[in-house]
Amino acid sequence: MNVQTSVSNDKNLEVDKSPLHGLWALTNRELKKWYKRPFILLMSLVQPLIWLALFGRAMNINAIFTSGSFNIPGLNIPKEAINQISQQIMKSAFGTSDYFSFLAVGMLSFIALFTAMFSGMSIVWDRRLGFLGKVLSTPISRGIIPLSKVFNAVVRAIVQASIVLIIAVFLGLDISQITLSSIIGTYAALFLMVLGFSSLFVMLALRSTSWETQQAIVNLLNMPLIFASNVMFPAKYMPEWLQPIVNINPISYATDISRQLLLGAPGMASLALDFLYLGTFAIITTAIGIILSWHYLSK
Repeated sequence: MNVQTSVSNDKNLEVDKSPLHGLWALTNRELKKWYKRPFILLMSLVQPLIWLALFGRAMNINAIFTSGSFNIPGLNIPKEAINQISQQIMKSAFGTSDYFSFLAVGMLSFIALFTAMFSGMSIVWDRRLGFLGKVLSTPISRGIIPLSKVFNAVVRAIVQASIVLIIAVFLGLDISQITLSSIIGTYAALFLMVLGFSSLFVMLALRSTSWETQQAIVNLLNMPLIFASNVMFPAKYMPEWLQPIVNINPISYATDISRQLLLGAPGMASLALDFLYLGTFAIITTAIGIILSWHYLSK
């Protein structure tokens, strides 16, 4: 009887070595550090909300056309006609009659990128605090370690983008074109974008032992990635030398999908091409990140 009990206890103590169990355990650990500290969530939302509330509302481009100064001296153009002209100009330039809606949808990509860029910082701290060495001593595959950082970033980005979207609705986002399928499609685009960029930044952090170096990389790439995209301004009105960069920036394709689905705006490409580009970007960067983790991830 004692022998059977001992055997039964040994079976209960067996460690689950499946890759999915290791991925969930490490991802859940990362998420706990986030949702158990609401202040971190709040601070991550401050910057995009400032852009929405201050820049989005302060930069009232519609007022340029609807104000009295737009009226030609000597011509008594009715206000209704001016409003129609304004809407036509805005739709031609931004794909929507409201610049705030144009910017608000772009902010979804902004917050997603911001979250993805800091995904590699966790590996740096795990190495400095000795946790990475302990994980490498377990049966967990080395490729699972960067994937857990990536999926943590994906979950965080989707949640934060949802909060930004809800707040944007209360601030005046045009919701006439929003449907359940458009929201799902937008989340799919954000998922692929974050998957690709978080894999890229985790890749850059695999051999790093200094958080200052990783922070410098984030600060270096943050603004160029945002401004060399269509998040804040249509690519067709940018300088000719900048347009090719915008057209290869994955952020532009994620934002293009979001605006087509949420605002009904004309896109820089078809939805199929946008998703194909983002999917290719995500698959390549994720695969490279896993391969590099097998070779370079060490205690």
